[in-house]
Amino acid sequence: MIGSDRQKPQPSIYNRSYTINSTSTLDYPLKPSPNSSLNRSESVKKHSDSIKGKVKHLCSIFEARRGSKPNPKPKPPSDETQLQSKLKSEKLDKFEKTLIQLPGTEDRVVIYFTSLRGIRRTYEDCYSVRTILKFFRVFIDERDISMDSAYRNELVAVLGQKHVSLPQVFIKGKYVGGADVIKQLHETGQLAKALKGLPVRLSNAWQVCDTCGDVRFVPCANCSGSKKVFDEDEDLLIRCPDCNENGLVRCPNCSS
Repeated sequence: MIGSDRQKPQPSIYNRSYTINSTSTLDYPLKPSPNSSLNRSESVKKHSDSIKGKVKHLCSIFEARRGSKPNPKPKPPSDETQLQSKLKSEKLDKFEKTLIQLPGTEDRVVIYFTSLRGIRRTYEDCYSVRTILKFFRVFIDERDISMDSAYRNELVAVLGQKHVSLPQVFIKGKYVGGADVIKQLHETGQLAKALKGLPVRLSNAWQVCDTCGDVRFVPCANCSGSKKVFDEDEDLLIRCPDCNENGLVRCPNCSS
């Protein structure tokens, strides 16, 4: 018969029983042998031993090189550093041995400055020096040359120079210098020693004066700032003798 002549179907690879039986017959080594190259403990041990050996070798090389080199000599100071230290020492000596005196100011600090902001660098120097001096709460005689030209003439006469930069500071009647000198003295602590012994203000040094508003000048009470007064004897207007060229006088509340 035709059905009897048919061959039996071969087992398919998708037959689960066949695949299970076939795979079960395979011989896979589930546990590696002790002598196998996949032994992790031996590989880690060999690797760590090799690292330790390399580290020891490198340490010996560095120690040998360190011992062979002499100790490096300290670098000499640069020319700029030497120049700055020299200038600083000269300025300190100049302050201690100065011969320029401002009579009548032995009990105070006098600063000549300007309140105008026409030159930014000059204004910033004046502001910084005033801030440093106010920190010590000593009495400061602030002489603004932009408000009274008599202060400028006075400063030029004392220093003996026609062109004078601002600010200029006098401590206990002795000439100290400008902004750079004051900043260096403050950084080195010499400024505190120079101000020692001066009377200290009991009020807050940062408090604004109620009379002048920290301008240090007020309109003249004699001429009301007009710079002219009537002379009854001469029957004419004359120049007010009490105020300056701007019709101002120093504030009686915050100025000497």
